[in-house]
Amino acid sequence: MYRNEKFNRWRRHPWHGLYARMEEAPEDVVQVYVEMLPTDVVKYELDKSSGFLVVDRPQRTTSSPPALYGFIPRTYCAEEVAKRCPGVTEADHDPLDICVYSERHINRADIVLNARVVGGIQMIDGGEADDKIIAILEGDNIWGNAQDISDLPPIKVERLQHYFATYKMVPGKEIDIKVDHVYGREEALKVIAAAEEDYWNHYGELHEQQRI
Repeated sequence: MYRNEKFNRWRRHPWHGLYARMEEAPEDVVQVYVEMLPTDVVKYELDKSSGFLVVDRPQRTTSSPPALYGFIPRTYCAEEVAKRCPGVTEADHDPLDICVYSERHINRADIVLNARVVGGIQMIDGGEADDKIIAILEGDNIWGNAQDISDLPPIKVERLQHYFATYKMVPGKEIDIKVDHVYGREEALKVIAAAEEDYWNHYGELHEQQRI
């Protein structure tokens, strides 16, 4: 575990204290910190300072994520991620989001799991890059053989697109969200690499500049 008095001494901070991948894991298998479940109609989010999962807001509609929803540790969406999204100059300045499909129900958040990356959605929210990586639970008995986004039924991606296009909707208020571009495994890995680079550029001092 890193040591830095800015963050909690006793429990690993889910964003800074964990790793993007387990030791010797292949490039396409990442660790995921889960913030939300498909049954959640309250928006839960990691409090960046404390490392605890907190209530961000109750959803105004019945919308709930169609997959496990969280982020990849030691990633950050800033300049390098924005470069991979044509037409934008900014990213959302948060860890890189990831959605994980599992055949078996996982009924609690604030957990860590390993997932294989298969693709992603290039989401642009208010002019900022806010990519959503798509993955499947490592070892899943139904989806475990999926290697690319084309190995999933199209409805899986369509439901994610619909969720992210509508979950911020408020009656009488316009939203500016685009979720039209879906990409496969190779582009998803490049987005993850860009987010890892952004993390080290912005938070590398937490680890005394040592890339572990």
